[in-house]
Amino acid sequence: MNPYISIVIPVYNEEPNIQRLFSRLYPVMQETGRPFEIIFTDDGSRDRSLELLKALAAANPEVRIVEFNGNFGQHMAILAAFEISRGDIVITLDADLQNPPEEIPKLVAEIEKGHDVVGSIRQKRQDTFFRKTASLMVNIATRKMTGMKMTDYGCMLRAYHRNIVDNINRCQEASTFIPALAQTFASSPSEVEVAHAERLEGESKYSLYKLIRLNFDLMTGFSVVPLQLFALVGILTSLFAVAFAGFLLVRRFIIGAEVEGVFTLFAILFFFLGITIFGIGIVGEYVGRIYQEVRRRPRYVVRTVHGAADEP
Repeated sequence: MNPYISIVIPVYNEEPNIQRLFSRLYPVMQETGRPFEIIFTDDGSRDRSLELLKALAAANPEVRIVEFNGNFGQHMAILAAFEISRGDIVITLDADLQNPPEEIPKLVAEIEKGHDVVGSIRQKRQDTFFRKTASLMVNIATRKMTGMKMTDYGCMLRAYHRNIVDNINRCQEASTFIPALAQTFASSPSEVEVAHAERLEGESKYSLYKLIRLNFDLMTGFSVVPLQLFALVGILTSLFAVAFAGFLLVRRFIIGAEVEGVFTLFAILFFFLGITIFGIGIVGEYVGRIYQEVRRRPRYVVRTVHGAADEP
């Protein structure tokens, strides 16, 4: 019998959390009274995560493990699990237990109301002030640039209807942001409030650099607004430069030659140079995405799949 619900969990160095997660998740899924499967993707873990996951797959027929041959990132891990998932409802969940598995029935109920994508909004976030502030700024900027209406882009506890997952599987982008990609296919999205807990073991896999990198992928992968904004800044800067040049010309005729303003001119020059470099960076971001796409390299490499008769 095909499962009705598929739980997709990316794992990277989560040895202390795996057994604790499974001991809470499995009873929750049993209580739904629906057939289910749990798909873990081991994203090149360097601790004993894969060993523990294999033990779970051997003891529980509902568990399958996608084993990567390296570290390809959280979103690639989810996409690999999407490829083999079979449920009518597919739910993504992090392995760190910051999003309690007990919240899953809320998302299932919302999908069964007729929604095809259900996001979650973390209540009373147990993160540092820096993470919460950065997340708020990213959420606001992303909504403005992409036009997508999602309250909490960073929460990975989400539910997708089978049709949405099938559409995502047809996409072969070298890098993407799954919640935003799903939103582009959604006809009836919804959101629910969920609890949020403090990470008990391990550390976040998203450094400041990775958060910035993810935000760039999100903005440049789903919008050309950064290019349009820079073009607008370029036009305004050009007009300002012409006006300032006219001012200096008139000032020279009235006052004569002077050198007192040389440092001001240098400051203005550096300002314009900074804008130019920033613009080149934005253009380079888009060119880099094109470069990744035309190479057509595999997005991830699956070494093997464990469980369910060890699918190839």
